Amino acid sequence: MTQTIRNPAQWAVETSVEVSHHLGDAISTVGGRGSLDEARHYRIRTLTQDDLRDALRMGYADFRACRTDVAALCVLWPVLGFVMAWFAFGNGLIPLIFPMMAGFALLGPVAAVGVYEMSRRREAGARVGWATAFGVIRAPSFGAILALGLALLGLFFVWLVAARTIHALTMGPETPDSALVFAQQVLTTPGGWAMIVLGCGVGFVFAALALAVSVVSFPMLLDRSVGLPTAVVTSLRVTQRNPRVVATWGLIVAVGLALGFATLMIGLIAVLPVLGHATWRLYRRAVVDEAGPTLKG
Repeated sequence: MTQTIRNPAQWAVETSVEVSHHLGDAISTVGGRGSLDEARHYRIRTLTQDDLRDALRMGYADFRACRTDVAALCVLWPVLGFVMAWFAFGNGLIPLIFPMMAGFALLGPVAAVGVYEMSRRREAGARVGWATAFGVIRAPSFGAILALGLALLGLFFVWLVAARTIHALTMGPETPDSALVFAQQVLTTPGGWAMIVLGCGVGFVFAALALAVSVVSFPMLLDRSVGLPTAVVTSLRVTQRNPRVVATWGLIVAVGLALGFATLMIGLIAVLPVLGHATWRLYRRAVVDEAGPTLKG
């Protein structure tokens, strides 16, 4: 079959047209395609720590196979992190810098959707490049993916409001003059200690909720023609069946993100795609389809 090379402008135009065609059909998948009962068709495997190790190993192999393409996509996230920090410093929101950074754990599954698609295509034996990530728009459940992404974005903003409220309750409504002053107040005052304990406790609840809802839901929506309720219920079932493994996975994600931020967010260019690829591999081990084959191509 003859193949032609398209320039970026032609690719962008064709992709925009394709988005418009798919968006109308995709909206119906938010709740119309799939139901809570349909989730029972998917058998949930009991996972072990070996499954986590294998998922990470295979995720790293996926990253090595397409690291140039996937790293180019993930450059956006360190840039976004710097923009958020700059916005916080410039608008008297210094107490929200750490909650913003911690909130990446809530948005991570959304950030990695394109990476899931690259793993899906590579597993199917297809060629993978940076444009493969945009194949998400062709997913029959694209509307549900958008809806779940918006839900996690809403959860992120609710977390920021909660973090701001915790700061006001424990340290007062005043905004510190600098990051150094704020750090001193946090580490040396009873109010600061109370904020750490309360903030970490509330943050854990937000992170646990996001993890339970999204641990396999985004990969499943990419992989199968299902609705949002089916994907979310299946994700909750995976968490219920494997609480220790899912908790360990959440800890791995948290440590990986912390390492990424410790390198001034440059490390996120590698951390996010490795975790994204590994999430796909974990999903494939966790969910067994007893209702039909997965999507092809």
